[in-house]
Amino acid sequence: MYTDPEYFYPKSNTAEMFMKQDSFFASSASSGGRATLSSSLKLGLLAGALALAGCASVQTRPLNGQEIKDQAQTDRGLSQQGVEPIQGALSLEEAIARGLKYNLERRTRMMEEAIAFNQLDVSRYDMLPKLVASAGYRSRSENAISRAEDSVTGQPSLANPFISSEKNHTASDLGLTWNLLDFGLSYYGAKQNADRAMIAVERRRKAMHTLIQDVRTAFWRTASAQKLRADVKNSIALAVDALGDARKAEEERLRSPLDSLRYQRQVLENLRLLETIDQDLSTARIELANLINAPLGLDLQVREPAETLNQRILELPMAAMEEVAIARNADLREQFYNTRIASEETRKTLVRLFPNLNFNYTLKHDTDKYLVNNSWNEAGAQLSFNLLNLLSAPSQQRLAEAGVALADQRRVAAQMAILAQVHIARLQYTNALQQFQRSDAIWSVDDRIDKHVTNREQAQTASKLEKVSSNTAAILSQLRRYQALAQAHAAASKLQATLGMEPDIGSVQEMGLADLQKSITTAIQHWENGELPAGKPAITN
Repeated sequence: MYTDPEYFYPKSNTAEMFMKQDSFFASSASSGGRATLSSSLKLGLLAGALALAGCASVQTRPLNGQEIKDQAQTDRGLSQQGVEPIQGALSLEEAIARGLKYNLERRTRMMEEAIAFNQLDVSRYDMLPKLVASAGYRSRSENAISRAEDSVTGQPSLANPFISSEKNHTASDLGLTWNLLDFGLSYYGAKQNADRAMIAVERRRKAMHTLIQDVRTAFWRTASAQKLRADVKNSIALAVDALGDARKAEEERLRSPLDSLRYQRQVLENLRLLETIDQDLSTARIELANLINAPLGLDLQVREPAETLNQRILELPMAAMEEVAIARNADLREQFYNTRIASEETRKTLVRLFPNLNFNYTLKHDTDKYLVNNSWNEAGAQLSFNLLNLLSAPSQQRLAEAGVALADQRRVAAQMAILAQVHIARLQYTNALQQFQRSDAIWSVDDRIDKHVTNREQAQTASKLEKVSSNTAAILSQLRRYQALAQAHAAASKLQATLGMEPDIGSVQEMGLADLQKSITTAIQHWENGELPAGKPAITN
């Protein structure tokens, strides 16, 4: 082994050598360094100018009429995409089936549910280790030249300055990192996302119950409009004709002015009632078309089913209804999931208090020719702990426990509210049935009166005023009968929603309209037979 100092330091003038080194660095600072500084300044100014130009190029661009028109036309096509055309008169079962399959608001709920499940799938990947690949290119204007000092004497090294890195080289690596704390937090976060996905399911069920209720109500309003439209038009024409006769009689003084005015007053009052009925019935068809996503301009015709209202359900014990509601009600099930989410939040709080253990393993490669080993592997482990967590731990724990207590209280309040809703919905259904029966009896009497007055009017023993009055009273009674029938169906739907009852169907996207209609017919038959579902609801979409 060589130990002669002259082997490492050739004989020369040491002071002269250091003067050469100083002059080298001085020249670099005076010439190349300035050039580098100037180039960097130019690049910085250029980048700033480009950024300012980009910011200035972004300006407000309001929508124009053609863009709105084109987008609206596209949206209309999308809304009717995949919707089967209506053939003939629409039955109640088909209306409900079309609402479940084609209603745009329900499609939105289903998309929200799908997003919730997609978030669950994404959160599952958060528990995996992080595998990161990176590559980069580095370039510098001057070589990386270094000097050294003797570690013993502290004097500058007599060796010439050395180059430690290439001007241009590429570095790449592939690293695997796994964090124990992140794994724990991701695990409980994934469980929370699973419960949030189930909450989206329950909200979609609630929206389905509301949709069925709205479709049933709109269907019977459309049926009443279809049944009464012609009679209302004829009665309005008859009232206008009677009003013209009364005014003509007043002008010709065929009767006393006071009797003539009272006659006109009664005819006008009947005419106002008829026009109000006509206006109220005119919107029913459009509401039903909107609920089932049918063309709004379509002359929608419905096929009125038998007016069977289930009274067997009222014979069931209230305890059985309460048990079904607790097991199946969508609002209450959502609160149960919220309680589980709050419980998982307490576990996440505890996990944050643990030390953080991080493992990593990386494959590295660098094209720098001055490196002896251009490829190498790195492995490491790091343990860290935030000591301030010890101070905030009690507050965090109290906050998490308060969240659990709040979720429990909301669940208890929701359960009591649901039980009250069961009693109220049952009572409202009973009252609606009584109102329908009373309205049906009144209509039956008014209809017979109208027939008698019609016979008298044909025999010329009754005036047009009597005919208009009896006809108006019969139409108004029939309208109120249909309104009571619609309210009875709405009350039945509300009771079903409170009990968490819905058709036992699979995916409405995969089922055909005919199969979906059969399932709804079966569900209606079960309801009419007074059958309550058993167990928890099936997860359908």
